[in-house]
Amino acid sequence: MIKHAWPWTSALGAVLMLTACDVTPDTSSHSETSSGDTDVVRYDANPYPSTYHPLPSQTVFITNATIFDGIGGEMAGGSILLENGRIAAIGTDLSAPEGVEIIDANGQFITPGVVDIHSHLGVYASPGVSAHSDGNEVTSPVTAEVWAEHGVWPQDPGFDSALAGGVTTLHVLPGSANLFGGRGVTLRNVPSRTVQGMKFPDAPYTLKMACGENPKRVYGGRGQAPGSRMGNVAGYRQAWQRAVEYRRSWNEYWDKAEAGEDANPPTRDFELDTLMGVLDGEILVQMHCYRADEMAQILDMSQEFGYKVTTFHHAVEAYKIPDLLAEAGTCAAVWADWGGFKMEAFDSIRENLPLLHAGGACAMIHSDDANGIQRLNQEVAKALSDGRRLGLEISDGEAVRWFTSNPAKALGIFDETGSLEVGKRADLVIWSGHPFSTYSTAQDVFIDGALVYDAEDPSRQTVRDFMIGQPGEGAN
Repeated sequence: MIKHAWPWTSALGAVLMLTACDVTPDTSSHSETSSGDTDVVRYDANPYPSTYHPLPSQTVFITNATIFDGIGGEMAGGSILLENGRIAAIGTDLSAPEGVEIIDANGQFITPGVVDIHSHLGVYASPGVSAHSDGNEVTSPVTAEVWAEHGVWPQDPGFDSALAGGVTTLHVLPGSANLFGGRGVTLRNVPSRTVQGMKFPDAPYTLKMACGENPKRVYGGRGQAPGSRMGNVAGYRQAWQRAVEYRRSWNEYWDKAEAGEDANPPTRDFELDTLMGVLDGEILVQMHCYRADEMAQILDMSQEFGYKVTTFHHAVEAYKIPDLLAEAGTCAAVWADWGGFKMEAFDSIRENLPLLHAGGACAMIHSDDANGIQRLNQEVAKALSDGRRLGLEISDGEAVRWFTSNPAKALGIFDETGSLEVGKRADLVIWSGHPFSTYSTAQDVFIDGALVYDAEDPSRQTVRDFMIGQPGEGAN
């Protein structure tokens, strides 16, 4: 049992309340208005900024733990110091500063907070009724103008269940009905009245794209394009070409206007704003894709138009092309053992994730599921064991990367979270046992150094307003 003493204050008790705080991130961009050139038309690239602010936290010293740092390391008998919401020290020869709160982990295990790169919490909220179906704008195959955050319901009780599974950061995406589904958003897993109060400060926006069966089935079934994989690629290329020309027109306008010449700005297009952000490297492409041959063609198309695919999601045949992914610097986010549920998922193997890792590609686990997000550590354990049965020598510490640092890198937030290193956000989980054991659960979960979940204390477990008064929930 973990022993800890906390001088809980009424402010820290706000962990259990739905609050909104005010911190506006630096969002420098080509499309922001800047002082000194007010006659040049520019648009705010971040009109819905994060208002997230870390919850109050104490200085905490956790000792006598086996620590997985999220970047391959394993440290027996380790200690970690959390101060001002950051990791202040980590090692095996640390002493607790005078007067700080001490947690004796008693031989338990610590990992970075779990990062899920593919979630639909909030946009497909619980209970799963049609009124909560906000993940797909199924009105056009190209809807890059929509943003997932405008459909996220912060009251989704799935956030609380995910927190109990150690998830501290999650990436919420639109669905996969469209060629271009819209923007995704990276969230801190904390209670808030607004989605802005959950937004990870300064995390890059993302663009959800989808290839394969979904778009051609949805729109082909309506007798419109795309109705085939050929139509899918044609639709991508038409959209990217429009984006190239849109970007060129804005750059020509800015060059002339900043030189003092008379110039008229292009007509703004929200869809093309997003695609231009991808071309400028500011928005990260997260692409639903199953088959290896399609992923290879998508990589060719990205070279044609000069953008990068950050991550292929689902990617059940990625094990066939780890070299291509590594060469392109493109990651793969996969399941441990989902497959065979449609033709493009037919050639799935349980060793996909470890084979990708062994082949030098950036690989990670993802959920795509409100239940799976609660046990991503166990999903990694399954994939790791399958790889070892195949003869792949992968350490526990390396496999921890698959639910911590690798998804953080693919989301552009690794400089802030995803590993236990001095100076980073104090996002971590104390597990009741080895994180790859079926019997282990998240005991304590910290976000920015604040204890937001304690399995032994119901008063330290978040409950969304929607669940208050429901049977078995919110009784405290």
